[in-house]
Amino acid sequence: MTKNGIVEAVSVSPAHTFSKPTVETIQLLAGRGVQGDAHCGELVKHRSRVKRDPTLANLRQVHLIHAELHDELNAAGFHVTPGDMGENITTRGIPLLALPTDTRLYIGESAVVQITGLRNPCQQLNDFQDGLMQAVLENDAQGNLIRKAGVMGIVLRDGGVNRGDVIRVELPPEPHRSLELV
Repeated sequence: MTKNGIVEAVSVSPAHTFSKPTVETIQLLAGRGVQGDAHCGELVKHRSRVKRDPTLANLRQVHLIHAELHDELNAAGFHVTPGDMGENITTRGIPLLALPTDTRLYIGESAVVQITGLRNPCQQLNDFQDGLMQAVLENDAQGNLIRKAGVMGIVLRDGGVNRGDVIRVELPPEPHRSLELV
């Protein structure tokens, strides 16, 4: 897959808030995440994971959501804009959920993010808008649960990320591994 996409928006929050305000640019830091974001760091920063084991590697440094999900949710009667669901990068034109583990996203002039897995939707979605959690979950034809709340990644190479930047997708060597929860 060599399909390119674009950055529709970027968001950051220094506090552990559910939604993140959009900004003009974010700076990605290799091995850490989004500069100035509450989830930036080499070790886990998500509060539920810190309680379990604060010494684990942070595989959730960057949260990405495809803008097509926002389109789908808005068409279903929700009001969701970039950053509302806690993502750092809102993409368009890339089937994020279909990418295999370890896919690399080359963003803008120099940033590289490696996809580590799926975001697990949580109750905070319903706190934001009633019924939103169920709206980002569905079942495929075989009855398997599909989680549509975006993907998580780690930063491999520093770089600024701006709205409108091109995202180039590089798949890992085969065999590909499907995304799992991280």
